[in-house]
Amino acid sequence: MTLRAADVVARRLHAAGCRRAYGMPGGEVLTVVDALVGAGIEFVLCHHENAGGFMGEGGHHVDGAPAILVATVGPGAMNGVNVVANAEQDRVPMIVLTGCVDAGDAETYTHQVLDHRAVFAPITKATFTLDAGAAAVQADKAVRIARAGRAGPVLIDVPISVADAPALDAPPQPATAPGAIGAQAVATAREWLAAADRPIMLAGLDAVRDDAGAAILGLCERHGIPLVTTYKAKGIVDEGHPLCLGGAGLSPLADGHLLPLFERADLILLAGYDPIEMRTGWRNVWDADRQNVLDIVHAPNVHGMHRATMEVVAPIDDALDALGGVASRAVWADDAPARVRDALRAAFASETWGPGAVIATCRGACPPGTIATVDSGAHRILLSQMWTCDGPRTLLQSSGLCTMGCALPLAVGAKRAAPHRPVVGFMGDAGFLMVAGELASAAALGLPVVFVVFVDESLALIELKQRGRQMRQAGVSFASHGYAKIAEGFGGHGVTVRDADALRAAMEAALVADRFTLIAAEIEAGAYDGRI
Repeated sequence: MTLRAADVVARRLHAAGCRRAYGMPGGEVLTVVDALVGAGIEFVLCHHENAGGFMGEGGHHVDGAPAILVATVGPGAMNGVNVVANAEQDRVPMIVLTGCVDAGDAETYTHQVLDHRAVFAPITKATFTLDAGAAAVQADKAVRIARAGRAGPVLIDVPISVADAPALDAPPQPATAPGAIGAQAVATAREWLAAADRPIMLAGLDAVRDDAGAAILGLCERHGIPLVTTYKAKGIVDEGHPLCLGGAGLSPLADGHLLPLFERADLILLAGYDPIEMRTGWRNVWDADRQNVLDIVHAPNVHGMHRATMEVVAPIDDALDALGGVASRAVWADDAPARVRDALRAAFASETWGPGAVIATCRGACPPGTIATVDSGAHRILLSQMWTCDGPRTLLQSSGLCTMGCALPLAVGAKRAAPHRPVVGFMGDAGFLMVAGELASAAALGLPVVFVVFVDESLALIELKQRGRQMRQAGVSFASHGYAKIAEGFGGHGVTVRDADALRAAMEAALVADRFTLIAAEIEAGAYDGRI
């Protein structure tokens, strides 16, 4: 059987663990779609390329394989720019397959012709134009680059004739392992740990990628080290554990409790911490000249957000395990971390009805192992503090680029990859309106995913900022819509709730429903005042 160049690429992606690709077909990518299906990779029709990329990311967080986005020439590729930039900022390995006009034709034909590689170069780790003679090598490079160091997207632009051209396959390149922490670094870190009176750890998304939860839990328990995580690292240790202080980085209310611990600490362990998730309040929080700061990372610090006393580029779990054997001692004599944990619980306690009550009621109704997704906005900040995670990759969001409209497609992609796990997507009414058409994808796939929409007829976070700066209200309010009826129009269940009892009943029913359910939770405007 003669293989086409597109077949070679598809086979390599299948060998990398990819089982689903998302996108919208166009004439220029028909061979690519055919090759993916032929290689055993399901092609899932979405209704906008941006949403398709997020669906792919949702699946990546479940199975670990690179996401695949397929987009046709011109407008299809341009529709994917946002989600590709999101993948770069949120460290998501993504293979972007775009169709393009053959180079010879582009010399005399201008319709929909633009330089995809030039557009995507600033927001990808690498770009390639597929060549039939090098298709196997290029596909291997794309996967390896997407996964290496800090993960990210890679573009393969596929000319129409090249996709169909004969090509040869070849054995895939073996995987390479990153280097281990050096002996001198281990010795120094052990000395710091043995002498620490006030140690604290901050874990980030690179620790999740390395499955470092067991190493983090073991070290924290042996030495009484309190643990703070970024939002994407929530659940790397079950947040019910007494040493877990929750997430940080976006809520000034939460950071007001957490930052003083870092300022007082004499040993700060940064475990896969990537500050791209954090806001300005986390710039240079600690003093690496006065405090011992061990930064275990996937890539050297070029961000300038903080300094470290010692930086180690190594797998997070291996580096932490290397610190074993240090005798434990009493730490935090004033019990400050426990007092901060209690203060955070009080600060983010649920009200009778409002956004906090929506979050608390849904969390109480959802069983262990539930995957939640959340869109950008005021509700995301509050949910990321209140929603407790019992495992890693159980709260998915755009925390680097902070893209609106991501929660619904993330939930669809996660549910497709994990059909037997409960999946709930939380979004504001504005974010939902951006992607409402993707309810058609949930319906077509027969996915009983649950969508919860915070309905307050406002871009609440922006409205709050306008008021805080005493500016005129402009561009932040809009009319209410029949969200439950919109869901029913797409073939799902739709429910509107205005109190916790009704929400609890709706959520319990949705979790056992035969198809998707949208719950419109109506709350008062201004309900986030003082909450985040």
